[in-house]
Amino acid sequence: MSGKVVKVSGPLVVATGLADANMADVVRVGPQRLIGEILTMNGDSASIQVYEETSGLGPGADVITTGAPLSVELGPGMIENIYDGIQRPLEEIVKAAGANITRGIELPGLSREKKWEFTPTVKAGDKVVGGDVIGTVPETVSVLHKIMVPPRLSGEILSIQAGEYTVTEPVGILLDDKGERHELKLMQTWPVRVGRPYKHKYPPKTPLLSGQRIVDAMFPVAKGGTAAIPGPFGSGKTVMQHALAKWSDVDIVIYIGCGERGNEMTDVLREFPELVDPRNGEPLMKRTVLIANTSDMPVAAREASIYTGITIAEYFRDMGYDVAVIADSTSRWAEALREMSGRLEEMPGEEGYPAYLSSRLSQFYERAGVVECMGSDEERRGSLTAVGAVSPPGGDLSEPVSQATMRIVKVFWALDASLAYRRHFPAINWLNSYSLYLDSLKPWYDENLGEQFMRNRDRAMAILQEEASLNEIVQLVGKDSLSPGDQLTLETAKMLREDFLQQNGFLEVDWYSSYERQDKMLQMILDYDKLCRAAIAKGARTADLFEIPFREKMGRAKTVPDESFPTVYAEMAREMETQIDAAVVKGGEDA
Repeated sequence: MSGKVVKVSGPLVVATGLADANMADVVRVGPQRLIGEILTMNGDSASIQVYEETSGLGPGADVITTGAPLSVELGPGMIENIYDGIQRPLEEIVKAAGANITRGIELPGLSREKKWEFTPTVKAGDKVVGGDVIGTVPETVSVLHKIMVPPRLSGEILSIQAGEYTVTEPVGILLDDKGERHELKLMQTWPVRVGRPYKHKYPPKTPLLSGQRIVDAMFPVAKGGTAAIPGPFGSGKTVMQHALAKWSDVDIVIYIGCGERGNEMTDVLREFPELVDPRNGEPLMKRTVLIANTSDMPVAAREASIYTGITIAEYFRDMGYDVAVIADSTSRWAEALREMSGRLEEMPGEEGYPAYLSSRLSQFYERAGVVECMGSDEERRGSLTAVGAVSPPGGDLSEPVSQATMRIVKVFWALDASLAYRRHFPAINWLNSYSLYLDSLKPWYDENLGEQFMRNRDRAMAILQEEASLNEIVQLVGKDSLSPGDQLTLETAKMLREDFLQQNGFLEVDWYSSYERQDKMLQMILDYDKLCRAAIAKGARTADLFEIPFREKMGRAKTVPDESFPTVYAEMAREMETQIDAAVVKGGEDA
């Protein structure tokens, strides 16, 4: 079915003669067959969001509908790939059209030539339902791709056999409950704006280990949870997201570069193949899918890129994997919404953003969660963790995107430009950040790390908050006028900030920190605080306590190699006690 263009306004195209088309249908516009999506219908007139540059397009051009919504191809070949916002493989585009993306280029999301080794896990005569695993494909060294029955199909397997297949060749035949035959292939398609179904959603109860001490110990995010990283330009949002993508204990990472600068995506492309996955020693790209819709690519496609990424993530979640979606950034995505809303002449909300901004953000974040996957296998559970960066202009967290995000997500890692300028990374401000998962994660921490861990975490946060209030007094009257106890609070807070929370992303031993190591470091610092308070009560001088050799060793504790830190830390703790006892004796002699 085809219509005619009557109006072109940037990425918005209005066409008539499309009475039988549906909202959300994908269309091809003009002689170059630009890809677009129907946003609204009014009689036979359709407003179309075009995902490519529309210069040169004018009234009278043909618009042809495909009759299908914007969908992604799901199957072997996605891992290690880099797509644009509408799942066109950029590496294949380079081979076909050169360095610049030709407008209207049509390439499938999955290679039609590559053959995959398929091993069935069911046999002829077996009854299956939607979501059941019928076989496996070793996609990369890190990922075993599970081939599933499409969610809406169920019936009996008539035939299935092992062998090498392309994604479009049938690997088996399924006879459904109505007596119809369906070919089972390695690939299935799914509309991006519709969440994939699941049996049951559970509250998240397991922390996502990121290897970043301020995240894991202070503001943890749960597997299947939601988190936001807001911060002004230069405060380290991308640094933080790269760290999460590199070291989070998930099976698959979907990294969405939504409207960010091209050089940041280039950094990811160059770094990830060189970085070693701590799980199996393979390159990190072996479990990563990249979606690049950078700031110089069409604005409208940013809006689709978020949905493309989360649909791919849901597909891997349905296999029973833990998946992390990292969106950089939702502010640029909201700008695309604002652009289209303005061109549609909708009533604007605050600061020109559409009135439905908050509900659209909710639709993205609500697709995260821990779920019991579709299928007859009751043990298969997967999780999808969504982390979105927010780039408020000038770091103003009162603007609409930040406020809407804060109402939705459970973890808020507020980045601070002043910390970044002091080279304190991760530059997460411990006074403005929060995690609402602490209560639900406490049973896991108590069981796996002991009840002392959460008590230490609360004590450390209390010391850091106390430091903030003491700093105001210090600015007025100076540090020397404080009581010995308050001076010790400032020194302990300094150790927490510099020796515990600060991490060096370029130092191999420090770019990832295990829970055991975090637990021992935090315990040592708090033991120092406790022993020093007792020593001050016995007459020790604060100057002697602050100058003991342990302080210097604690500053270098994060550089101790992984294989030797338990013995080194135990020796440091013994030395600390001896040195503090010596300071007490010296204080008594001086008195």
